[in-house]
Amino acid sequence: MHTRVGVKGVDALLDGKGIPAGHNVLVLGAPGSGKTTFGLQYLVAGAKAGENGVYVSLDEDTERLLESTEPLGLGVEQAVAAKKIAMVDASPIRLLPAKVKLGGTEIGRKEFAVATLINSVTEAIKRVGARRVVIDPISTLVVHYSEDYDRRIALLDLMAATARSKCTTLLVAEMSDPSLERKYQFEEFIVDGVLVLTRVLSGQSFTRVFSVEKMRGIDNDSQPHPYKISEGGIEVFPTEQLF
Repeated sequence: MHTRVGVKGVDALLDGKGIPAGHNVLVLGAPGSGKTTFGLQYLVAGAKAGENGVYVSLDEDTERLLESTEPLGLGVEQAVAAKKIAMVDASPIRLLPAKVKLGGTEIGRKEFAVATLINSVTEAIKRVGARRVVIDPISTLVVHYSEDYDRRIALLDLMAATARSKCTTLLVAEMSDPSLERKYQFEEFIVDGVLVLTRVLSGQSFTRVFSVEKMRGIDNDSQPHPYKISEGGIEVFPTEQLF
């Protein structure tokens, strides 16, 4: 089984099938690349196809988020009102103190952050019977950890929780290096797929570039393709090549 992304032009790059169901997929992007828009389009497409979804915001109040995306006309508000998409505001996690008291026990911020997030996501999935999840951005979670090993374990725990719920999940993250020839980030090694939204200098202007860097289980197109953001959201042009 596969989960069709629903962002125009993307499924064509995924062997015409979409993402294998149950995958955890990293959506990497530079600032302003449309990562959040991509995630919301994915959830709206699911709502229209009878697959409810959960959007988890780790960085921004969900009401402000909906206001900022309203001009694009994605239809998120209608899906939320119809209880086909649950919006979870987990942004207070970034403001947790160094130690948190639970009864007579004191635990560290890192451990509490992961446990709280997993609980919030799991409850929201059950509440709407979700098949799709977007967590945006996971960068806010992993910044709590100074060691690569701890970051890896935290992310694996989160991925395991969504996998248990049999959801196909997009994990949104900031790119540390927005160039096409960049160093891989640790998250890319442990997820099932990686989608990249960035831009390159073409002549005197920048061109937005989308690519499927990996997707386990399918024969995907890995070439970079141009995309645009306009009313209605993101559109990728799968037949146009950059190089």
